[in-house]
Amino acid sequence: MRLALNEAKRGLGCTSPNPAVGAVIVARGKILARGFHRAAGQLHAEIEALRALKKIERARGATLYVTLEPCSTHGRTPPCVNAIIDAGFRRVVIGTIDPNPKHSGRAVQLLRSAKIEVKTAVLEAECRELNAAFNKWIATKLPFVIAKTGMSLDGRITRPAGEGRWITSEAARAHSHKLRAHVDAVLIGAETLRIDNPQLTVRGVRGAKQPWRVIVSRSGDLPRNARVFTDEFRDKTLVYKNKTLRSVLRDLGKREITSVLIEGGMRVLGEAFDKRLVDRVQFYVAPLLLGGPKVSAGGRGAGSTAESARVANPRYERLGNDLVLSGDVVYD
Repeated sequence: MRLALNEAKRGLGCTSPNPAVGAVIVARGKILARGFHRAAGQLHAEIEALRALKKIERARGATLYVTLEPCSTHGRTPPCVNAIIDAGFRRVVIGTIDPNPKHSGRAVQLLRSAKIEVKTAVLEAECRELNAAFNKWIATKLPFVIAKTGMSLDGRITRPAGEGRWITSEAARAHSHKLRAHVDAVLIGAETLRIDNPQLTVRGVRGAKQPWRVIVSRSGDLPRNARVFTDEFRDKTLVYKNKTLRSVLRDLGKREITSVLIEGGMRVLGEAFDKRLVDRVQFYVAPLLLGGPKVSAGGRGAGSTAESARVANPRYERLGNDLVLSGDVVYD
């Protein structure tokens, strides 16, 4: 299953609105084939692994390890459970059950009805975490929201005038591009667009697809020569005028956008935390004390410390002199 997870990770950032899935076929203690889901509309991981066998009869009596319960309904591709049964597998080991309530557990029932041994919940937490965004979207139709910012040690997000826009290091920025490569959309406010004129593209990550660029604005008065409106990805830029952040996220979910990276500034992040819309944070902190009025997140703030959002099981990583803190957000 660990090998199947590694296969699944090869598809991260490319499969939306489908989940990332990996599969491994084993017989007599030997790995016969591996596969992963490459993109929506392409072969699922189980079928990729079966194709890699070259001779389908080699699957008879073998064990299939798959990170997610095989699909049992016809979507963009035929149901994988039928192919698994027809191939003659003796045993199927599943990391986690399909989170879609419409057919959760159905493939397990079909496999067992076909006299195939089924074991579930193997490395379940890791398999579920792999598709945190898909799991939320398939159940709620709202995208998984990650709040990201680069700030000084005292929580400021802008340098003094004339000193450039970067607070964190080049290593931290390269790290954040990997995060962009794994989401469907990057969202900013109008003020960030006017001041920074960002590209909001993925750079330095081989094979990454370009996420949507989403601009939220109260007035809709935006510079039409901004790079997001004039570059090669201009058709992947969306503008929402005078809409609440929740309504924007709801519309993005309807567009099959399963994950959104909010890159600030302080007004947008403040609204996101005030409305309890953030699922995960990834904050890059530089060892600087800048002062000044612009903080990482504005908004009303928590009414009390007890009511504040908190980061569960925070993870810390050092990037040169900078620190990145990440973790899931919990609201009491």
